[in-house]
Amino acid sequence: MERLHKLEILIARNQECFYKIGQALKEIRDNRLYKQALFESFETYTRERWDMGKSHAYRLITSYEVLYNLSPIGDKLPANESQVRPLTQLDSIEQRRIWKAIINSGMELTARNIKKFIDARKTAPKSKPDLTDRISNEYIAVVKAMLEQVRLAQHDHWQHTSRQAALLWHQVIYEKIVSREGK
Repeated sequence: MERLHKLEILIARNQECFYKIGQALKEIRDNRLYKQALFESFETYTRERWDMGKSHAYRLITSYEVLYNLSPIGDKLPANESQVRPLTQLDSIEQRRIWKAIINSGMELTARNIKKFIDARKTAPKSKPDLTDRISNEYIAVVKAMLEQVRLAQHDHWQHTSRQAALLWHQVIYEKIVSREGK
């Protein structure tokens, strides 16, 4: 029993190493540092130097990228590569949103539970994402000014609202809102 306990402590201490290994592999790959060791390709380097298959090396790199993306959220992050794996199929914004939901659910953080949670979200009816936190103050001010003009025009029974005013509203919407979407 004592030996099992020691081995489990060893495993627990090294769980986060996948993150550091992925970070190192990413830098070696991205900067082509494997060429300094006279390897023709990153895949050859990982296979011959580390006895690591291509898919495992890329899984570790992807896991590092996901954890890097999640790190601003808080202290509670996936503990191992298998917990990260279901998140790799999502874009960075969705990864953060889903991870927050997983943490807030209070469920036990296991690879199986994380995968079930994500699978359940995929099959659930899609609701429109709440993007209100992305609305700038400038946008709100423009919309409020436009709505005030519409309110005044309605109050006046549209008698003093000209085609020119409507075209001006259109121009403001285009310049302040639509043209910014492409940026």
